[in-house]
Amino acid sequence: MDNYITGAAIKRLREKKGITQVQLADIVGVSCKAVSKWETAKGLPDISLIEPLAKALGASVMELMSGDTVINKNTSSNMLRSSFYVCPVCGNVISATGEAFVSCCGITLPPLEAEETDEEHKIAIEKVEDEYFVTVSHDMTKTHFISFIAHITSDGIHLRKFYPEGNAETRFSLRGRGYLYIYCNRHGLMKKKI
Repeated sequence: MDNYITGAAIKRLREKKGITQVQLADIVGVSCKAVSKWETAKGLPDISLIEPLAKALGASVMELMSGDTVINKNTSSNMLRSSFYVCPVCGNVISATGEAFVSCCGITLPPLEAEETDEEHKIAIEKVEDEYFVTVSHDMTKTHFISFIAHITSDGIHLRKFYPEGNAETRFSLRGRGYLYIYCNRHGLMKKKI
């Protein structure tokens, strides 16, 4: 895991909450010396204490782990602000509409940054009645393939997962403007506005 709780984050959140080291120790069930060691970077809280510590400090686990104050800027619930996370070990695909601390298979996953599609990852879109028929002209081998295609609009996500040696094609209902995202296991996340 790249990030763990820092003493500075614990101290800042404790002071913001207006409690002493002794009070925090009593709430969490540790000695005040343990809290002092955490805050001076001479020790770390046990993993089993992360949730109780976050609760005692009035913070989310993500805020405690990152050391940053988390403010939900997604007040309009706009799905177009979604982020994708893909596990390099098992291929699990996770989406989130706000800031998230995501891990899978013991790995902390960063949010993927989408690039515009290129010639090697060309998306073809054909309207068929009330749906989009979407295809990606891409080899689908065991070592190089399109893992998923997602259609995102302001009010929803429709994601289709693919596996090697299949076809990278699917249908999405016409629900308004948005983006198509594709994920290539070698070249990463790409998008196209529709």
